[in-house]
Amino acid sequence: MVGAPAAADAVERARRLPRLRVGLHLNLVEGAPVLPPDEVPDLVDRGGRFDENMVRAGCRFFFSPRARRQLAAEIGAQFAAFRATGLVLDHVNTHRHMHVHPAVAGLIVRIGCDFGLKAMRVPNEPFAPLRRAAAAEGGRVRRPLHAPWIALLRRRLRRAGLALNDQLFGVAWSGGMTEERMLRLVAALPAGTTELYCHPAVAQTPALRRTMPRYRPVEELGALLSPRLRALIEERGIELVSYADLPPP
Repeated sequence: MVGAPAAADAVERARRLPRLRVGLHLNLVEGAPVLPPDEVPDLVDRGGRFDENMVRAGCRFFFSPRARRQLAAEIGAQFAAFRATGLVLDHVNTHRHMHVHPAVAGLIVRIGCDFGLKAMRVPNEPFAPLRRAAAAEGGRVRRPLHAPWIALLRRRLRRAGLALNDQLFGVAWSGGMTEERMLRLVAALPAGTTELYCHPAVAQTPALRRTMPRYRPVEELGALLSPRLRALIEERGIELVSYADLPPP
């Protein structure tokens, strides 16, 4: 997230880990833009910060040509900021999955191709295995309402020749991908390429607690480092890859 306060620190850490694959997490709905606020007035509030009401922002992106021009400028600026880090672009996704929005997706594909975009995340979470995993702990999950938009995104990315995942787990349990949940999901993975979607951290800082009060980042980090999860992955013959390893459609 190139416009976030810790971006410079994240880049330095990534440079010390040459095997780490790093993607661009475009942010269009929270915090400050990369461009000066007066260059994107239709995207920000009076304080110069993005509109966090996703429905209102999405309607503006859809109906306002002027807002879309500013959106294109901001997306281009974030791609340029990533390129300036010197890191290799592994993939692209967006904060709060805003690239499911057709107008946003179209701009990312068009602009990203000039910056080496080769892969994007599709936040397609299969309901059947997720429902079974939730039932094992006495819980329930709801079917997503944005499935038609995800199908449209998938078709658009394939037409553009971009690599993409088949499915993803971690949206319904966002911030709560604990070890037991990951074990149940990995044990029931559908065929194809699956992303495990997590928000790990070494500590629950005040900033994380303020912005994501229900998230359990330390537990998620423990799950990702779990010897039990590693053993299950090896037992099932699951290959660990990054987006850069995926072939184009």
